[in-house]
Amino acid sequence: MSSQRISIFPLPGAVLYPGLQLPLHIFEPRYRAMISDALARDRRIGMIQPQRPQEGAPLFTVGTLGKIGQVEALEDGRYNIVLEGEMRFRVVRELEANTPFRQVEADLIDEPLEQVLAAVERAGFEREARRFADAQGYAVDWESVTRLDDASLINGVSQIVPFDPVSKQALLEARDLSTRCELLIQLLQFFGHGDADDESVGTLQ
Repeated sequence: MSSQRISIFPLPGAVLYPGLQLPLHIFEPRYRAMISDALARDRRIGMIQPQRPQEGAPLFTVGTLGKIGQVEALEDGRYNIVLEGEMRFRVVRELEANTPFRQVEADLIDEPLEQVLAAVERAGFEREARRFADAQGYAVDWESVTRLDDASLINGVSQIVPFDPVSKQALLEARDLSTRCELLIQLLQFFGHGDADDESVGTLQ
């Protein structure tokens, strides 16, 4: 485990998993400065959730280091980027930074390789995911879902599912794929009893 300085983008409800991508529209001046700085360095920034939506709120402990892949620089200074998840990190402390964006010292978390689920775990998740999608009115390409490997499926759903920030954080912090799958099933059961007319209903792919 190695420690390093990371420029962070604290965004409630937005999590990124290693191996997955997160499209972002960067418009605030401080984060435009952060992207410019990252592009001039190693193209890496950290996604992490604040514990509250207020300015300067304390951060959750775990986030994900991402590398800027695709980038579109707009004429007015905004950016459209695709951030590619590399490794999770654990915040050691927030640093006193002379930049408009926040920075932390963090330890990178070694991720287990080739994580797979037991067949019963995968089946249990897919069954609960179908119930949740039906209850919420999501249109899902289940044929594509069945072709995904376990990590892409569980992490992908954990990244995009419309849970509250604390629940999404708990999924991100799960120690391994099996633990995350078990928690995700519990959360799908809990949130699946909500209002199917919720405005967040969309298409899950």
